[in-house]
Amino acid sequence: MSIDPSRRQFVAGAATAVVGATVARSALAALPEPVIQTSVETAPPLIPNSGRPYNPVVTLNGWTLPWRMNNGVKEFHLVAEPVEREMAPGFTAQLWGYNGQSPGPTIEVVEGDRVRIFVSNKLPEHTSIHWHGQRLPNGMDGVSGLTQRSIKPGKTFVYEFVARRPGTFMYHPHADEMVQMAMGMHGFWVTHPKGNHPLIDEVDRDFCFLLNAFDVEPGSKTPKVNTMTDFNIWAWNSRIFPGIDSLNVRLNDKVRIRVGNLTMTNHPIHLHGHEFLVTGTDGGPTPKSTRWHEVTTDVAVGQMRQLEFIADEEGDWAIHCHKSHHTMNAMGHDVPTMIGVDHRGLVQKIQKVAPDYMLMGERGMADMGEMEMPIPDNTAPMMTGQGPFGPLEMGGMFSVLKVRKDLPAGNYKDPGWYQHPAGTVAYEYSGELPTAPRQQAAVNPQAATATTVKAKKPGMPPGQH
Repeated sequence: MSIDPSRRQFVAGAATAVVGATVARSALAALPEPVIQTSVETAPPLIPNSGRPYNPVVTLNGWTLPWRMNNGVKEFHLVAEPVEREMAPGFTAQLWGYNGQSPGPTIEVVEGDRVRIFVSNKLPEHTSIHWHGQRLPNGMDGVSGLTQRSIKPGKTFVYEFVARRPGTFMYHPHADEMVQMAMGMHGFWVTHPKGNHPLIDEVDRDFCFLLNAFDVEPGSKTPKVNTMTDFNIWAWNSRIFPGIDSLNVRLNDKVRIRVGNLTMTNHPIHLHGHEFLVTGTDGGPTPKSTRWHEVTTDVAVGQMRQLEFIADEEGDWAIHCHKSHHTMNAMGHDVPTMIGVDHRGLVQKIQKVAPDYMLMGERGMADMGEMEMPIPDNTAPMMTGQGPFGPLEMGGMFSVLKVRKDLPAGNYKDPGWYQHPAGTVAYEYSGELPTAPRQQAAVNPQAATATTVKAKKPGMPPGQH
């Protein structure tokens, strides 16, 4: 984790077990120093060194916010501020976020923890934070104008409540929400169970990420915040493929993936090679009687889904949104469909007027994944990414679940591409093709079997046709 030394976190020694203790207002003057993260790499899990123990999550292309213990209260410091986010190599966006990144850091606590979150506003306008899915006092819910005054620029507010139930949650503004969420302000929240829970199993690997979307004009850096439907950048944790890290797991690991949706549309998340159970939502763990195996689950706007499965099939397995436009980058919605249009004899004439004109689209769009056509600076190619067998022709909401038998426990390092055992890869067939039955009938009409069809009109008595 890359931390600005001048803004390090202060860790206040070992925790005490005085959950629910209060701190005098005079003691709140000593703010915990904010931790600032600038790396876009997936940080390793943050092993708790104070407070109650728990099995930490791994935030895809993100990190977990450290805390300090203050008289039994777990204290965090979030800074709302403009950030620059590398969404993929060669493509960055000017966003708003928390503690140097969009999305903000994941907050991890344990059921029953009393938490205190200091929120400092370094944005050019007021803000607030809503703790999505939490049970808490009404005045801590974070809705500007309804439950609190807005946090003005340069000011710091304090939120304090008890994490009453375990589950998968998130946080985001409830002030000028259309602009601030369109600019990338959100973050993940995980409340771990305080002990054995009848509906929450222990897992070997626990991943989380948020679904988000932006409208960034090619060549620009700032999202168009007034867009309602025509988004062109579909992201996981403000990253787009091939900038999204892979999910690296050991063969036969029990894996949990937590997904939250803060876009303007639903996303059917599909996993290859395995089936999973939906074991939780932002309403909490689901009763076991309601669970069934799926390979795709729809995550609607403002929802969380918690997926669990046994990674018992070795290989490199795709995981992606099954809306095909959501696995592409920098889409142009006004591009005409040219499939089937005969360009012969036309290209050279057009190039006399427009020398850079290139023929594309008459056989589909796959060629664009291999073309090195010029694009504006700071623009992500629409279809990109290389696999071991050639172009992947993917972008946006796409990653790879990498299952390996020789990956050590607790190791999240990318193992590289899967080495397929001999005879297990689809291959080109060069032998003779068998003749289809309908072709045989065309060559030898007598070989065709006559078929008698009887039709009965409605209302006719039996035996009459």
